[in-house]
Amino acid sequence: MEYLFERFRKKLAYTRTSFVRSIMDTIHWDAQLIGIRGARGVGKTTLLLQYIKLHLPSDHTVLYVSLDNIWFTGNRLYNLADDFVKNGGKYLFLDEVHKYPGWSQEIKNIYDDYPELKVVFTGSSLLEILNAKADLSRRAIVYEIQGFSFREYLNRNLNLHIPACSMEEILDHHMNLAQSITSGIKVLKHFNDYLKNGYYPYYNELPELYYQRMEEVVNMILEIELPALRGVDSSYIPKVKQLLLVLAESVPFIPNISKLSERIGITRIGLLNYLRALGDAGLIINLSKGSSGITRLQKPDKIFLENTNIMFAIAPENTNKGNLRETFFVNQLSYDYRVQVSEQSDFLVDGKYTFEIGGKDKKSTQLTGIDNAYIAADDIEFGFGNKIPLWMFGLTY
Repeated sequence: MEYLFERFRKKLAYTRTSFVRSIMDTIHWDAQLIGIRGARGVGKTTLLLQYIKLHLPSDHTVLYVSLDNIWFTGNRLYNLADDFVKNGGKYLFLDEVHKYPGWSQEIKNIYDDYPELKVVFTGSSLLEILNAKADLSRRAIVYEIQGFSFREYLNRNLNLHIPACSMEEILDHHMNLAQSITSGIKVLKHFNDYLKNGYYPYYNELPELYYQRMEEVVNMILEIELPALRGVDSSYIPKVKQLLLVLAESVPFIPNISKLSERIGITRIGLLNYLRALGDAGLIINLSKGSSGITRLQKPDKIFLENTNIMFAIAPENTNKGNLRETFFVNQLSYDYRVQVSEQSDFLVDGKYTFEIGGKDKKSTQLTGIDNAYIAADDIEFGFGNKIPLWMFGLTY
């Protein structure tokens, strides 16, 4: 255990707290068992270490470990928790739990046997926490984390303090909000930069290697996590990569499942399962028109890459402008709202609000006669009436 404490202290020493994501304030850290899921690279580890550094004592009562550490090849997690509690441990943070075989059963046992110990664990967005062999659904409070919103990008880059706004606040007060934000910054320049390279928290560590690192993250998800956690046949991974390229270069993608399955060489049901797995992995977003969402055997009505940065990493010279705009809108709003394909326009949000996405000259012709209908327009700083700048929908988290 001394080795693990040493590793933890080194990590903590290099953890910066000059910018902290607002999700930290939404997590109920006093709960006995907390799970945090998210795709690779969105900042789960940093969130844990920042919380420890800012809110917990720097002593033997707190321990952070990553379960992909070689130490766990010869030691059990449960035994670590047992020794930790016997030596006064109170807060145990477990990173990358999906790398540890049998993680759910051992965490369940720790929860049941050591009620005085608070445990926080993180893992891949592919984790089936609710369907794990050990029933953690009644025990763990689970949070989802995704990459930076445009608001977080601005706050971090420019040392601003823009608060998160609900979608309703944006719809009702967008003119005043835009005035307060744009008075001191060139918001469209920063917005275009964000679309290319601002989603993952590591974008400013080595900017020249950002896309290379993104490609490595995507390959890790496709080649290691999907086969291990979803049973995806690794022989199909090159075809799945081709699919991601198609999504990056297409206009907003309306899939023909039969043609796609024939092209990739798998059954229709197999392809639908792969699309669902890619969605769970945080690589794509599957949208439907139905009110009940995507079921296992239902084809999505539109497919998007999960965020705009992936588009530029995969197809930097051939990104489609319309697809880019819609991908941004869906990515930012789907974090806190239910986004569906609209029968009458582009999107329906929370079953009530209709949105048409376009450029600054987009007209509202398609929205005539529709209640609660809006245009999210790119390339404008200010809106008027039901025409709202697209960038403002990046303020919602």
